[in-house]
Amino acid sequence: MRQRQHERGRSWKKTPQNGDSKDRWMITYADLITLLLIFFVIMYGMSRLDVEKYEQVTQSLQHTFSSGNSIMSGGSGILDGSQGLNSGKDPSAPDTGSAGSADKAGQKNPDDSDDSKPLSERELAFRKQEEELQDLMARIEDYVKDNQLQDQIHVSDLPKGISITLSDRFLFDTGKADLKEGSAKTMAKLASLFKQLDTVISIEGHTDNQPIVRVSKFKDNWELSGARALSVLRFFLDKEKLDPQHFQYAGYADTRPAADNTTADGRQKNRRVEITVLRQLQQ
Repeated sequence: MRQRQHERGRSWKKTPQNGDSKDRWMITYADLITLLLIFFVIMYGMSRLDVEKYEQVTQSLQHTFSSGNSIMSGGSGILDGSQGLNSGKDPSAPDTGSAGSADKAGQKNPDDSDDSKPLSERELAFRKQEEELQDLMARIEDYVKDNQLQDQIHVSDLPKGISITLSDRFLFDTGKADLKEGSAKTMAKLASLFKQLDTVISIEGHTDNQPIVRVSKFKDNWELSGARALSVLRFFLDKEKLDPQHFQYAGYADTRPAADNTTADGRQKNRRVEITVLRQLQQ
């Protein structure tokens, strides 16, 4: 009896196996391979294009664009009619347009008041000044033409203002900064036109790159260009009694050439005085 119980007890006892602990890594490895397989299957499924849905979307877009009125022909584009914001409007009703748009070809909505917006005082002042500058340029050009001074005086409309370029042969003797008597008439004419303006007038003296001769009282071209600009300024202030607050002057020597200094004709063009009526309002 005891022997049977002992044998029964031995039959329930599990005999350990040496191979179980060594092969457990295969379970983890198999799980990893399974997860990788699932991952690639999902990626492949997401990369497949649903042809039927693609065709439905394409047809829907084509229908939407083809059913809208053209903006170029007065319509409101793809949002017109039943496709957009006006879906609640009766299609048979006449199109009266929308606020801020043109009611008819060539006619604007009366409610659109952009063009009727009053200009500010500064904008009006700029417009007035521009009209004055254009009138000034026309009058100087007529004066130059009537007196046949095309070779001595040149007028141009630049972004910074109306530029009046006077040749040194018209204003000065060689190496000197005193105005010639023959230039007084033209300078007085310019002064009479400047009196009507409320802006800044810049006077700039320029020379060529040739050094100053010994007989000149000026040390270099810087002194000569500055003295010539100052002589023109003095004429306007002392003889014509113009307001000094409207003027500024400078001498630039040969640093701002208008032509090539290697030729005699180019050097002649560089010896000049530029009077520029600036596009700026006085405070």
